[in-house]
Amino acid sequence: MTKRIIDLILSLCALLLLSPIVTILAVIIRLNIGSPVLFTQNRPGKNGELFKFLKFRTMTDETNEQGVLLSDDQRGTRVGRILRQTSLDELPSFINVLRGDMSLVGPRPLLNEYLPLYSLKEARRHDVKPGITGWAQINGRNAISWEEKFELDVWYVNNQSIYLDIKIMFLTVSKVLKREGINSSSTTTMEKFKGSQ
Repeated sequence: MTKRIIDLILSLCALLLLSPIVTILAVIIRLNIGSPVLFTQNRPGKNGELFKFLKFRTMTDETNEQGVLLSDDQRGTRVGRILRQTSLDELPSFINVLRGDMSLVGPRPLLNEYLPLYSLKEARRHDVKPGITGWAQINGRNAISWEEKFELDVWYVNNQSIYLDIKIMFLTVSKVLKREGINSSSTTTMEKFKGSQ
């Protein structure tokens, strides 16, 4: 209950304080990338239940002559890269926290098609609500392997506490400001899973 109260208070405060930035970003995205300004996608939450995950849009909808979407790299934009590198594309996820789909801290929500591919241990990341940030994000983020991320996610599930959440939130701010563990890739592809298909 305490975790939910903290989520509600902090996410509401964040949205109110950042509303001018959110508005400006929405206009920039609309002018440079197009409509809609929000990217929505079904992602698995606690116990694997699906919810509509919200982020700012960072890529165009360009297709080839056959109507197939171009690769992520080809559809990427300068504005989109800046949004990802600064984590500003994550701001709409505070709405997910208000809705109760997510928490401020928890394992990052990944793609739905990966659900049947987790080991029993890896699947424990769904024992809690997914988060905007998490233990894996402050311990390497995109600079570590998926196996390491899953180990960190499960460690968090086993050791979660309000104190740990507060520590993760403070360290997240530091990591974002320093842009540590960030790369330019916009994909959520797990090479481990690609190889098993």
